[in-house]
Amino acid sequence: MKQLDWYFDFISPFAYLQSEMLERLQGVQQINYRPVLFAGLLNHWDNKGPAEIAPKRQWTFEHCAWLAHKHGIPLRMLPEHPFNPLPLLRLCLALGSTEAVVHRLFRFVWRDGHIPAQTEHWQALLDELQVTPAMLDDAAVKDALKRNGELAIAAQVFGVPTAVVDGRCFWGLDGTDMLQAYLHGDAFFTSAELTAAQTMPYGQQRKVVGKA
Repeated sequence: MKQLDWYFDFISPFAYLQSEMLERLQGVQQINYRPVLFAGLLNHWDNKGPAEIAPKRQWTFEHCAWLAHKHGIPLRMLPEHPFNPLPLLRLCLALGSTEAVVHRLFRFVWRDGHIPAQTEHWQALLDELQVTPAMLDDAAVKDALKRNGELAIAAQVFGVPTAVVDGRCFWGLDGTDMLQAYLHGDAFFTSAELTAAQTMPYGQQRKVVGKA
């Protein structure tokens, strides 16, 4: 039985879909839910999010709609995306980042189709959870979010969702099967094939426009 750190941001529909599938994992003793600002990871690794590349953005939502259909998970498109996820991340931490809280907040966004900028819906959520805006501005909450970001980067997390088990990262919804295989002790994870994949040398690198 393993302990799993699960890094996520409510801005990610893939993270929502995987959150609905985590309970199906076998071999997990405990899941530590770690909300993290996806934009902070992108900045650290000098990367772009899928929503920042127009054709990739369209494919992302088409693919998520298909995956939700395939797995029987309710999914509703949002009034706009990207959106500012900070209020949701802080709300999650203010309430202890429990499994129930994580599910409620993901479903507020991706099942019900709401974002914090919709004042009426956001206030209704705060009232339901008995949270005041002042609780979200608490220094301890902000520090906890910063700390999660630091832990994620130290663990080599570059995107969301990412599950970290035994120091090994499993990124993305499509990594779920690989994660389950690891939890089952699949021999692949001690194989020469995996070692070769991990140690393949760098070749030619793409030139960045504007740099020598």
